Amino acid sequence: MDLAGKTVLITGSTSGIGRETAELMAAAGAQVIITGRSTERGATTVKTITEAGGTARFLAADLTDLDDLRRLAAAAGPVDILINNAGVAPGGPTLDQDAASFDAALAANIRAPYFLTAALVPGMLERGSGSIVNVSTMAASVGMPGLSLYSATKAALESLTRTWAAEFSPAGVRVNTVSPGPTRTEMTSVLMDEETVRQIAASTLLGRLARPREIAEVIAFVASDNAGFMTGATVAADAGRTAI
Repeated sequence: MDLAGKTVLITGSTSGIGRETAELMAAAGAQVIITGRSTERGATTVKTITEAGGTARFLAADLTDLDDLRRLAAAAGPVDILINNAGVAPGGPTLDQDAASFDAALAANIRAPYFLTAALVPGMLERGSGSIVNVSTMAASVGMPGLSLYSATKAALESLTRTWAAEFSPAGVRVNTVSPGPTRTEMTSVLMDEETVRQIAASTLLGRLARPREIAEVIAFVASDNAGFMTGATVAADAGRTAI
């Protein structure tokens, strides 16, 4: 995979799957823009990439703030690849959710990628090329107790992938989703206790959790020109869980 000459913006890229994706794409020659709220984590991620010979810069942003989101898009400049990875995962039964948590999930998981894409895609359309990858979750396809709000927002993101592909791909901009299964990240640890994580991992055909790098490999491939005939697709990277 050769990403030389490509500028990549990855949201939520100071930890977990996003950070692994940033490191992987930088190693393939991309100029990577790291985003997140933590300046400290951002600086650490940039240092790791640059010390390995890659090119990266950090732009702090709270994507739930539309003014901040627009500042990010302006500061990023022309982008060849956009990875909408950032999101929040509110857990808990439906009856325990309140309007504030509902609105926060919509803002982070739907509104932010929607308006960031709207801000960056005109440049892609003008150049006649580009790639957008939305990161979802297998919970968008599999009913999982306690994840009603998270799964609903990610199912909406998958729907946006199909609509955006129909709107943008005739002009040369591909749009796809990668839908990870259970992965060993900080978010997983916050959402579930270790026994629940073990049970979900055991329910997959491979019987284990993914490493973040394994999901990053799929995201990077789908984003790259190696997947040049793929658009409007949702790619499951879930150890076969949605195939059962």
